[in-house]
Amino acid sequence: MTKTIMGAPHDPHDPPSPRTGDTTHAPRFVRSDLVARAAALRPLLAVNADRADREREVPAENIAALAGAGLLSLTRPARYGGLQTDLRTLLEVGREVGRACGSTAWVTSLLNGNAWFVGLFPAQAQDDVWAATPDALVAGVVTPSGTASPVDGGYRVSGRWAPASGCAHADWAVLGVKRPDAGDTPDAVGIVLVPMSELTVEDTWFVAGMRGTASNTLVGDDLFVPAHRFHSVPRAVESRYATPFTDEALYRAPFVSVAALVLTGPQLGLAAAAVDLLLEKAPQRALTMTGYTTQAEAPTVQLAAARAASLADSATLHAYRAADDLDEAARTGVSPGYDARARIRMDGGVAAVHAREAVRVVCSAQGASSFSESNPLQRIWRDIETASRHAVLNPEVAAEIYGKSLFGIRGTVTAMV
Repeated sequence: MTKTIMGAPHDPHDPPSPRTGDTTHAPRFVRSDLVARAAALRPLLAVNADRADREREVPAENIAALAGAGLLSLTRPARYGGLQTDLRTLLEVGREVGRACGSTAWVTSLLNGNAWFVGLFPAQAQDDVWAATPDALVAGVVTPSGTASPVDGGYRVSGRWAPASGCAHADWAVLGVKRPDAGDTPDAVGIVLVPMSELTVEDTWFVAGMRGTASNTLVGDDLFVPAHRFHSVPRAVESRYATPFTDEALYRAPFVSVAALVLTGPQLGLAAAAVDLLLEKAPQRALTMTGYTTQAEAPTVQLAAARAASLADSATLHAYRAADDLDEAARTGVSPGYDARARIRMDGGVAAVHAREAVRVVCSAQGASSFSESNPLQRIWRDIETASRHAVLNPEVAAEIYGKSLFGIRGTVTAMV
């Protein structure tokens, strides 16, 4: 008889899922099982990729399939039936989904990433989100583009927040706010939790790439937010979280490092998808205006394939190294120092740049046909050109932070390290 464990279809012979509060690393067989579940969904997600791009929203069918496989509960606490895995697992799943559809992978990673944010809040806030609805999904924008004014029992919150990736599928939102009353205290900037039912979604996401993420604008006007649903961002940057469940290793990882790294998984998948397409198509096509009967015979294409594959591998190695370091720090409960976090942020920037360059090399090798609307490569190119320029992954800023840290210069660029 088939049973359901943590929201995912589960056979009694399947590997067990981690449930204990002190889970530190997803056991390798659990991680490989989750990645295998993502791989099994690739045919469906790939078929729907054009539709997601065209309709500017990930199809509900994709979301249902991901949820059914447990892939939207990777960072939900086990206390609420979540898988509570680790960052390396999140990246590997994001990469696998990204090989089929960049927008679906981005939404998968962001919904999981925002669930991780909720895991930092006080217990009452976490209960608000998941106690009655354990499968609730969370979108969010941590940029403090809203205002919170203190009132009896909490705050009145107003603002506009964008881009809110995945908000079309979310039940709650994590929103960045400023508190003008708080002066220079750690409470001057924070994140709050708001039900999506109290927000308005404005259709503003008209972009070249990652169209299916539906990263529209959330609008709130004079909303009441209880005090327990506010978390100080400066305290979070210092890994001083409000959760009382300090034995849950996943929620001990550093705030900014996690926020940046979760964005790389989909880009690793896009790079891998581009390389896959080159290896599939090159043996079937002649190299125009040459004597080569197939592109695969041509040294120029062979060299391009080697370079693209190596760049995609480099992106993956940098991202996985960062994830492993963060998971190890969370396991031991020792927060990485500034210099380590600077290098981790550099890893994320390098991963994004190398993934983007891998796709560019493949497009050049395939020529003008790469940009035919019937060729999935053009969507991959548009998606990664957009995704890799997310502000928190800015490679130039990451390089400046890291370069300064190598010379012992710290904290002069941004507090978000």
